[in-house]
Amino acid sequence: MSLFSSINNIFSKSDSNQVVGISLQQESIALCSLSSLIATAPEQIPTDSEGLFQHKSVNQLDFSDALATLKGELAFKGKCHIVLSAEQSQIVQVDKPNVPAAEINAALKWQVKDLVSISPDNMVVDYFDGPVLAGGKQKVNVVCAPIDELKKIVAATNSQESEVRSITTVEFAFANLLPMQSDACLLVCQQPNEEIVLLIVKQGKLYFHRRLRGFKQIAHRTEDELSMAVVDNLALEVQRSSDFFERQLKQASIKEIKVLLPIANESFLARKLAENSHVPVTLLTLPEAYQQHRSFAAAIGAAMYDRTLVEQSQEVAHVS
Repeated sequence: MSLFSSINNIFSKSDSNQVVGISLQQESIALCSLSSLIATAPEQIPTDSEGLFQHKSVNQLDFSDALATLKGELAFKGKCHIVLSAEQSQIVQVDKPNVPAAEINAALKWQVKDLVSISPDNMVVDYFDGPVLAGGKQKVNVVCAPIDELKKIVAATNSQESEVRSITTVEFAFANLLPMQSDACLLVCQQPNEEIVLLIVKQGKLYFHRRLRGFKQIAHRTEDELSMAVVDNLALEVQRSSDFFERQLKQASIKEIKVLLPIANESFLARKLAENSHVPVTLLTLPEAYQQHRSFAAAIGAAMYDRTLVEQSQEVAHVS
């Protein structure tokens, strides 16, 4: 699952066997350089495969400068997959324009110009299909980002030994961590010091996404504080999302809930959330070699982009 893959056509270089995930967060960058098996067969990664994991603070939101510094410090190389922060991308849902497929992106740019804060002249857009609601009108979710900022980020990342292969959002990066499965799964995910996102993924497709507010500081909450307010509020949002998926989208019931929160009390919160749910709640697992690096989950998910493409193509071939 990735967006803005057309960026590749502008900056493409030769292939490499190494994979780098780069997650741009509010005031920092999380970077991981991993075994190339992460993109094809994560289950085959040796448990002693350490990888490279690095956080970098960003001054005055100058991500391109921070990336250039990281490039000099770490000399990372290979295929790079970038995750935009919530501040760098905007997602809005609109009716799907009735134009030929090749013209959809251009039509969407003008259709959403009054719904986002990015000028059409400085906007790159991509989209993924949304639900078909009552009345049968097809919706699409339009993802927008400023092209001038993307060009700086790509230029700072690309070199003779590295290239940007995909640019995506945190929703798709987290969804990449979930193996292809037939039943719907609801994900509760978070990056450090950012808001929680709720996702519903089924057969490799993102059916529902929502960025919550008010959960940034849960890493600093005690078990008692989590029990008194946070768990109940989070459980309510999970239930609302499940109800929308099942009742409004007419989908079969969600079969499981998986949690990925980079906090010390992650297991405790998952257990308490399970007490408020009628379906199993478990922690979302990462490839075994990288389980201890859960704060880098979005970057790891971005690095699994190629595996997701393979699984989706296999699913299409199976259906055909």
